[in-house]
Amino acid sequence: MATDLETELQSFVEARYLHLRRTAYLLCGDWHRAEDLVQTALARVVVAARRRTIDNLDAYARTVLTRVYLDHRRRHPWRREGPLAEAHEQPAADGDRALSLTVLAALRALPPRQRAAVVLRYWEDRSTEETAEALGVAAGTVKSQCAKALATLRGSLAGIRPEMSVNGGGK
Repeated sequence: MATDLETELQSFVEARYLHLRRTAYLLCGDWHRAEDLVQTALARVVVAARRRTIDNLDAYARTVLTRVYLDHRRRHPWRREGPLAEAHEQPAADGDRALSLTVLAALRALPPRQRAAVVLRYWEDRSTEETAEALGVAAGTVKSQCAKALATLRGSLAGIRPEMSVNGGGK
């Protein structure tokens, strides 16, 4: 039975690692820190799964990743993102690279809670309730954080490409 759990955990880590790393990058804006966040989160997920049954490992891992990111931001306030001489973004397969970098820069400029809410709500395509549960806040807080973040993003991205507007959905 223990080997079945270990096999399941190993398969889960192998299958979801890259997706979690991309989510972590969107949260923190640094590939190296994203790796650290994912490794810390997955270590916590594995320890928890060995202690008790977790019904949905994927949802639990996203929640842990988000909380690790927010906790890291609280404990290490001096480690803020700063401008880089060059971007460490991996090249996108399709699309406009300059636009992608502009959107990522605008996302990085958001406060941590707003960024986490936007990433979970829109990148991860989670419901308001799922996002609220992952962040440990009320659904109304998620709505207000997303509204503030989208308003900031609209302002930051205004004029770069008229057809690429940030929609203010959720109503």
